[in-house]
Amino acid sequence: MSKNNIAKLTLDSKHPPPLTEAQHSRLSALAALPDDQIDTSDAPFRPDAVWMKAAEQLPHTKKQITLRIDAEVLDFFKDSGKRYQSRMNAVLRSYVDSHKAHAK
Repeated sequence: MSKNNIAKLTLDSKHPPPLTEAQHSRLSALAALPDDQIDTSDAPFRPDAVWMKAAEQLPHTKKQITLRIDAEVLDFFKDSGKRYQSRMNAVLRSYVDSHKAHAK
């Protein structure tokens, strides 16, 4: 496949595209269901941790080190795509910031 066949799209999370009538109907039907009747088996696990927003602000100054990480943890971040090391750093940064805030 040539580069001419590649299309890049960027979604602005602050200004999402408008919902279609079908999407609006499906969301309304879902909103009317009690929580225990919603099938979430295909949804990825998303803990309610503060650090989930960590990737929004990645630090710019970093120090190269050698670090031993569980294989499962490393695979999780690598499977999430490019810049996985920056995302790992952002999660750790958020953890540190959260603990500094509680220490005050």
